[in-house]
Amino acid sequence: MSNKSMGEILSTLRREKGMTQRELADMLNITDKAVSKWERDIACPDTQTIPKLAEIFGVSVEELIHAKAAPITRQKGTGSFVDIVLKAVPVAMGVTVIVTSLLGALNVKSGFTMLGIGMACVGIYMLEQKA
Repeated sequence: MSNKSMGEILSTLRREKGMTQRELADMLNITDKAVSKWERDIACPDTQTIPKLAEIFGVSVEELIHAKAAPITRQKGTGSFVDIVLKAVPVAMGVTVIVTSLLGALNVKSGFTMLGIGMACVGIYMLEQKA
């Protein structure tokens, strides 16, 4: 089983036992959403839960622990938050430059700094979109 991630192992073992995520969750006194996250390699069971899982599935703790590392993936919430920030900062910097300019309080050096920060965020966002 060592060529699979822990999530893949847990999913396979659960299905072999004919269990649903909810049934496994109920046995562990956790939510089915937690089991779903484990199986999708978004989260891992805590150290107190692993022996219980091994017992339920009839495998050793070592078999569960020696799973290969899951590929690192970016979670939806994190990626969209970063994207929003990278879009919002240039707008905020542009608005700040315009307003302070209209109020006659714009220092040229500060204006270029704010526009530079905004352009850097735009550049980072564009590079992320290509990746």
